[in-house]
Amino acid sequence: MARTRAADYDERLQAIVEEAARLFARDGFNGTAVSDIAKACSMSKSLLYHYYPSKEDLLYAVMSAHVETLVEDVETIGPDGGTPADELRRVLGLFMQHYMGASDQQKVLLNELENLPPERRSEIVAKQRRIVDAVQKVLVAARPELGGDSGMARARTMLLFGMLNWTMTWYDPEGPVDPARMVDAMAEMALGGGGA
Repeated sequence: MARTRAADYDERLQAIVEEAARLFARDGFNGTAVSDIAKACSMSKSLLYHYYPSKEDLLYAVMSAHVETLVEDVETIGPDGGTPADELRRVLGLFMQHYMGASDQQKVLLNELENLPPERRSEIVAKQRRIVDAVQKVLVAARPELGGDSGMARARTMLLFGMLNWTMTWYDPEGPVDPARMVDAMAEMALGGGGA
């Protein structure tokens, strides 16, 4: 006889992923034990294993949910009647907003990818490429001179991601530079001339 799901099954899944992300971000994947996650979730290890059969499954759940949200965001954004530079600012704003709400997940994605089994790592990397490709398309629309130089277009896109991805390791949205000004600064750097 099949076991019935608890009424709060989906909420528990989400809570487990959030606690795992927090602990993986703080202590690293290898520095976090399954018992640490179970304790943070106020459940037994055996109950945790009912939701996620392994710590690697949890790591994958953290990364997959985070990257899938980014894919959906960036692939659904489209022109809103503004300039391509405005669209780039909107994309950067989306990333900043998402990263501020998911800084633990972003840290895990940046620091723990190598701890996924190869097949699952490939899935995450393929989604990351979709994100990079979509942002590169927006950047090239805003900087048309990059359209004929795919190498430089990719380099500038990756430089942009370097700014975006690591911002959450030091940025304080409550500090002297609010998120809108941070997005403007990134856009200015991305749209600036030189090196094209």
